[in-house]
Amino acid sequence: MSDYYNAFEISPVPDPGPDAVPPEPFRGIYGMPAFVTIPTSDLAASVDFWVRGLGFFELFGVPGELVHLRRWAFQDVLLVRAPSVPERAPESSVSFACVLGQVDAIVEACRALRPNAVDGPRDTPWNTRDVEVITPENARVVFTAAKPFDPTSQEARNLEAMGITPPDVGSGDSNDNEEHV
Repeated sequence: MSDYYNAFEISPVPDPGPDAVPPEPFRGIYGMPAFVTIPTSDLAASVDFWVRGLGFFELFGVPGELVHLRRWAFQDVLLVRAPSVPERAPESSVSFACVLGQVDAIVEACRALRPNAVDGPRDTPWNTRDVEVITPENARVVFTAAKPFDPTSQEARNLEAMGITPPDVGSGDSNDNEEHV
């Protein structure tokens, strides 16, 4: 028995690529391994932005108190009624996976609702394309899409410098990254 579990078997995130298809919204109920709670002073406005701008759907709600939003499996957000929200977005953020084909649509939808809420998209040194959105509650939300892996790219060299190599590079051992798990 291995000490490592291949979590890709349960992840809803598809393999990166320009034609990657996002999973369908997941409407099932499960024990949430992680979620984010966002206080809001206007539940209706917050739900509208998260649904129309960020692509979430309302899983259920407690009228006037809480709305449970979701996109893919394991992408859960609880919007909770609060008397006020921070005046500025914190430096910390919450990130959600998406696919490359969704980045431009998220940018357009969020800019249509809140023109100054979006920063990006921008490519990162670790081979993703990210867009940062400041929500009506002043939460900092990042949508991140893995880009196709090009072994000759600067991003590949960056990853290799961190000790991360793709399974077919290096010693040829498909478990070459186990020490990084």
